[in-house]
Amino acid sequence: MKKIILIIFVTLYSTLIFAAGPAPTDNKMKTTASTGVKAATKYDIGAKWVSKAKKFEKKKKPTKAENAYKKAIKSLLEANSQDPGNPDTLNLLGFSHRKIGDYNNAEIYYAMGLEIDPKHIGINEYMGELFVATNRIDEAKKRLAVLEGCDCKEYDELKQVIDGTKQSKY
Repeated sequence: MKKIILIIFVTLYSTLIFAAGPAPTDNKMKTTASTGVKAATKYDIGAKWVSKAKKFEKKKKPTKAENAYKKAIKSLLEANSQDPGNPDTLNLLGFSHRKIGDYNNAEIYYAMGLEIDPKHIGINEYMGELFVATNRIDEAKKRLAVLEGCDCKEYDELKQVIDGTKQSKY
C-alpha cells in the first residue's frame, strides 16, 4: 500500500514539475517574441552575407567571398519576392551579382532599383562603377551627375574611379 501511494505521489509531483515548463533561466527556450528581439528578415540575412563577403575579400579569400555573395543572392532573391520593389534589396542584388562577375544581372537589378528610386545614392554609385568596369565611361558619368548635389562620399569615390585615380574598393 505504501508503494502505491508513493508511486501516485511521485507521478503527480513529476507531472506538476514538467507541466510548469522550463525554468525562467533556461535560455534555450526563449523565442524572439519573449525576448522582444525582431527576427532577422531575408534582407537582413542577405546583407549579413554581403558584409561577410567583403571581409573575405579583405583577407584575400576570393573563393569564400564568392560563396558568401552567392548565399547573399539567394537570401536577397527571397527578400525581393516577399517585398518586391525595395530599392535597397535591388541594390544589394546588383552589387552581389557584380562582385561574382555577373554584370548582366547586376545591371538589371540596378536599373530596376533606379526605376523605383532614381536618386538612390548606393545604386547610382555602384552602377557607375559597373559602367567603369565595362568601359562605358559616358554612362558612369551620367550616374555621377545624379550624385553631384548629394554632398556624399559616394560622389567623391565614383569620381575618383571614373578619373582613374582610385580603384573601386568594391
